Amino acid sequence: MTTTHPSDLQLQFKQAVRDHWVLFLIQGLVMTILGLFAVAAPVIVTLAVDIYAGWLFLISGIVGIVTLFTRQNVSSFLWTLIAAVLALVVGFLLIWRPAAGVLSLTLLLIGFFIAEGIVQILAAFKYRSAVGNAWTWMLFSGIVDLVLAAIILMGWPGTAAWTLGLLVGINLFMSGLALVMTSLACRSLGDASEPSAAKAA
Repeated sequence: MTTTHPSDLQLQFKQAVRDHWVLFLIQGLVMTILGLFAVAAPVIVTLAVDIYAGWLFLISGIVGIVTLFTRQNVSSFLWTLIAAVLALVVGFLLIWRPAAGVLSLTLLLIGFFIAEGIVQILAAFKYRSAVGNAWTWMLFSGIVDLVLAAIILMGWPGTAAWTLGLLVGINLFMSGLALVMTSLACRSLGDASEPSAAKAA
């Protein structure tokens, strides 16, 4: 029976991001742009909160799934898979049942933000030696998700109606920014390691 050493997982994670950093960068930029749009139009997002937010999460989840299936090493990115699947599920439910109302959406967002925040925080600590200083962005993004969940809980149901658009935008922006910084950091680590490898050879 063979076991995978933690250092091997770190190496696999780092190598996978180095090989496909462009895909992660694109996913992060898409999420960041969607987040900025949501922040710029919070009233519109609130008025059409079910369908609009559902498409935001659905697109984010689809981009995440496509990114995963274009890579060879999927096991190193379990946290990305979990976040993408959660986004797909939440997006599908919101589009399928738009009449559920803002309160139902609020409860779904609370669960999503809590789950995604915990996953990102755990991933930040697990892969911090593989992504350099970028792990702090992952950690910060996870903390922001938990803070957003707390804000919704404290304001629910009164303030949730006018803050939903802003909260969704901040969540997408921070998650996208964390992904962008992680992909750029891993690319830089890869460039820096190549001269060392050449000297060793």
